[in-house]
Amino acid sequence: MKSDADGDVCTAPDEYLVRVGFALGGDDGCIADARQHAAAFLDQAGDDYGLLVPARVKDLTQLVVSELVTNACKYAPGPVLVELGLSAGAVDVVVWDSDTTVPAARAADPGRIGQHGLEIVKAVTEGFSVDREAVGKRITARIALPGAPGAPGTSTSPTPS
Repeated sequence: MKSDADGDVCTAPDEYLVRVGFALGGDDGCIADARQHAAAFLDQAGDDYGLLVPARVKDLTQLVVSELVTNACKYAPGPVLVELGLSAGAVDVVVWDSDTTVPAARAADPGRIGQHGLEIVKAVTEGFSVDREAVGKRITARIALPGAPGAPGTSTSPTPS
């Protein structure tokens, strides 16, 4: 079953330029490990393939990875699987966990401490989707690269002459 989580459907690009996956044990250090894997992946994409990912996109990718892995470790028993994909227009962050519950953003509450992760992820991504699977769920979040269609600050109107 697929949930588009408020309509921000995130479909896979036709082709990733670079892609990596890794498993985390769900222990105390797995969130920091996930952030380090994300940073290393984007750095390696630049070093090995000449794919330049701006610092802001790297920071947002690490933030999204951190928030999604935190939720997986907090609410789902067992391992967490993370996949990172870089296409010409975006970085996709995919996190699988064993819990089938679809996350939902909570109503705004300035007095609430914590539990803002999904709101943060949805605010900094161009696409977000949740796919329920036979076991667990797969969450995909897309961070647009500058200049890509749909990226913040990208104009689709022609430049006046």
